[in-house]
Amino acid sequence: MTEATTGTKAGARMDAAPRLPVDRLLDDPGTRIIVCCGAGGVGKTTTAAALGVRAAERGRKVVVLTIDPARRLAQSMGIDSLDNTPRRVKGVEGADGGELHAMMLDMKRTFDEIVEGHADAERAEAILANPFYQSLSAGFAGTQEYMAMEKLGQLRARDDWDLIVVDTPPSRSALDFLDAPKRLGSFLDGKFIRVLMAPAKVGGRAGMKFLNVGMSLMTGTLSKLMGASLLKDVQTFVAAMDTMFGGFRTRADATFRLLQAPGTAFLVVAAPEPDALREAAYFVQRLAAENMPLAGLVLNRVHGSGADQLSAERALAAAENLEEGGIVDQRSGNAGLRDSAAEADGAGADAADAGADGSVDADADLDTDFDADLDADVDEITAGLLRLHAERMQVIAREQRTRDRFTSLHPEVAVAEVAALPGDVHDLAGLRAIGERLAAGVPAGA
Repeated sequence: MTEATTGTKAGARMDAAPRLPVDRLLDDPGTRIIVCCGAGGVGKTTTAAALGVRAAERGRKVVVLTIDPARRLAQSMGIDSLDNTPRRVKGVEGADGGELHAMMLDMKRTFDEIVEGHADAERAEAILANPFYQSLSAGFAGTQEYMAMEKLGQLRARDDWDLIVVDTPPSRSALDFLDAPKRLGSFLDGKFIRVLMAPAKVGGRAGMKFLNVGMSLMTGTLSKLMGASLLKDVQTFVAAMDTMFGGFRTRADATFRLLQAPGTAFLVVAAPEPDALREAAYFVQRLAAENMPLAGLVLNRVHGSGADQLSAERALAAAENLEEGGIVDQRSGNAGLRDSAAEADGAGADAADAGADGSVDADADLDTDFDADLDADVDEITAGLLRLHAERMQVIAREQRTRDRFTSLHPEVAVAEVAALPGDVHDLAGLRAIGERLAAGVPAGA
């Protein structure tokens, strides 16, 4: 890639896709929920926190809900710990009463709150003590995603905040976040549960005789597969949860409709890497298929350069010339004249340094050696810097090709690029810097 093409592409890359108007999105009172989603390790948590800080300081009353197990959000916001209760973030004050609150999803506690809110005290105690429930609430597949959506529904229903920013669970697949709530709701309201509930629902001896043979065969099989103790725990759990099962699917469906509502905006977060953008492209397609309102793509950790007019090829060539001890045109043009003049000056200096007896000043020789060593050191450092610049330009070109593939497939998706920072974000100042880059939409030096 030549210097000219590198400069042209760097200047035109944002023309291929519309720029994501982050501040307009945050300022719009119609925006009530922002969902940051995407693959793991692309900066969803930092993006969600930075959006929360910026929105609060622009006058919104914001709560950020994170499901990130690394708990970096609490550190960045100066909070000792986050739990299932929204906590006010100190040091974030916005115009017109802007506030920032933050919380971390406690999956089990949220499930417990559902039980306590929909069962009487005696039944709730029985459910919470049931071993199968404890396993289900602590780590059943899809529980975390379901409870994240349950908590989102609770926060939206309270109407204490005019903007909720959701940091979605780190998922290996883009399908998990959208599918897991429905899968868990279907399980809790599905055929297997209804079969286990059948003995309790069919009253009298006639009903029990009718089910006796079939249930004996089924429970015998399940006992071999699950173990008699686990099966008993499941049946006890099902009997205690009888009146609640219908509500799980109802709430899952209600939250799903909430995600499709006009007041919700999805931001797909990615890094300029092939795997991350491939996942982002798949997520964009899935959101469109589910009629989810996509606001745009946040592209994190994008590299830029303030000297992108110097191509990688020219930087490498210059470094090689310095390391070989010469410049490309050293023997051409006026270089020979300059060399002759330099030799003459050197001869004159040697004559001047010589004493009456023909001796040469030793200090002059030391000065000459020092100057030569200094020139060599400068050349070595300069060559190293040129090689670092060449590596940076190669990274920029690789990221640009990856980004171009995404925008060619999805030219309608608005994009905000966030420049790579030298280190992790650990405080509000860092989050504000990320927010500024999000609003600018292009990396520094681009």
